[in-house]
Amino acid sequence: MVEKLSWQPDPASGILIDRVEANGQTFEVAKAGSGGKLALCLHGFPELNYSWRHQIPLLVEMGYMVWAPNLRGYGGSSKPEGVNSYRLNILVQDVAALIDASGAEDVTLIAHDWGAIVAWHFAILKIRPLTRLVIMNVPHPKCAKREMKHWYQLKKSWYIFFFQLPWLPEKMLGRNEAQPVKQAFSKMAVDKSRFPDSELQVYADAANRPGALRSMINYYRALLRTLDAREIGDGMIDIPTLMVWGEEDAAIDIRCTDGTEEWVSDLELQRLPAVSHWVQQEAPEKVNAILREWLPG
Repeated sequence: MVEKLSWQPDPASGILIDRVEANGQTFEVAKAGSGGKLALCLHGFPELNYSWRHQIPLLVEMGYMVWAPNLRGYGGSSKPEGVNSYRLNILVQDVAALIDASGAEDVTLIAHDWGAIVAWHFAILKIRPLTRLVIMNVPHPKCAKREMKHWYQLKKSWYIFFFQLPWLPEKMLGRNEAQPVKQAFSKMAVDKSRFPDSELQVYADAANRPGALRSMINYYRALLRTLDAREIGDGMIDIPTLMVWGEEDAAIDIRCTDGTEEWVSDLELQRLPAVSHWVQQEAPEKVNAILREWLPG
């Protein structure tokens, strides 16, 4: 029996949902456009590829073939058992396998939240050649390590430690048919009109799938229980890198962006005032204008 798709795009959008076999997993991938330039868009927690719905048409217009996968554990993608199935060194191999499956040689990685944690790791370790890197509202790992020593960031990161508990986080997020997942967006957003209930229901429905919340939370468990995030050598990145940052991020302090240029030699930082952590969904016009200006057409 084929599972219902997590997101069913309007046929007129040109976006198709496909299933791609990669790294021993099945990924539910939103695809659009064609050609040899791939824009691979990685979503965060507790999101889906749906979070890129405003950017995919722009990227296609700019000549990119766009793939936006639901990461392992999310939506209709595979949900392997065990915390170790979600460690960073495995997640970056998912990205590599998706790039290989696309056949593209010119790859731009565009990522937000947990997708951006994976993207930083991927770029630093040079798992596959990248042309450009776009990061949204997640700091370089060297900056994150520095800032986690300060109370102002540590208190914002309380949920990471809560997620280390067994079963309770899943129970809390899953209550009332995953209403807390919807509230994660609506409560943190500055412009709440950008998050109507009909759109948030897409995320709640996906979180309600069997095994989804456990898989999603296992990302955080693996982050603290393995050394993968710390084994990045000098942390240097030499490809052109764009950071887009909603300044009103309730989870990550703006000071986490300070000093990024120490590890990223070709960096542009675009800060968006009065925009929350959910930057590409809350301010799509501003984010798209930045992408249009920075990415080669």
